[in-house]
Amino acid sequence: MTDNVDLQHWEERFSTPDYRFGKEPNKFLVRCKPLLPRAGKALAVADGEGRNGVWLAQQGLDVLSLDFSPSAQAKARALAAENNVDVAFAEADVHEWAYPENAFDVVAEIFTQFSTPQKRALKWAGMRRALKSGGLLIIQGYTPRQLEYGTGGPKQVEQLYTRDMLERAFGDFNALHISEEECELHEGPGHAGISAIIGLTATKP
Repeated sequence: MTDNVDLQHWEERFSTPDYRFGKEPNKFLVRCKPLLPRAGKALAVADGEGRNGVWLAQQGLDVLSLDFSPSAQAKARALAAENNVDVAFAEADVHEWAYPENAFDVVAEIFTQFSTPQKRALKWAGMRRALKSGGLLIIQGYTPRQLEYGTGGPKQVEQLYTRDMLERAFGDFNALHISEEECELHEGPGHAGISAIIGLTATKP
């Protein structure tokens, strides 16, 4: 699948009036609230319609919402205005964006599993580079078990996350915590029903 076809796919999904993944933040991200700094800069990777970036801004963080879909970012801007928070936006491919070095206190990647293994490595390398020493990394995604449920996420097993994959990528981080669960998700029509998910929190050395 080419990048242009990929963008067209997401533009079609995000061009509808409704919010494909709802307006409420991801529950795993909300559970990470005690780990968040009281102030600082946060990067929301592939933030789509902005639900997670807006929530991070509501926690007092200076948020940059990164996504390649103009339609999604238009809805994210509307959501930020609706919630009376300031969010900065960058329209770019998360695999090719020039991630600044040691720039963010928080980097959050929630359900961004459209990456091939090769592009995922680029994305994760950029996320590592952008995070400050001592900064908080938050990741949530579907596990291969999700293919049995079909309630959201990709249909390609190589795009799904496993504990071993996360440990290999971020095993050198401090306070690494990985949790796997099967639970009911209600995140708009895009994520609805019993789901097999995995979450990671860790701090950069």
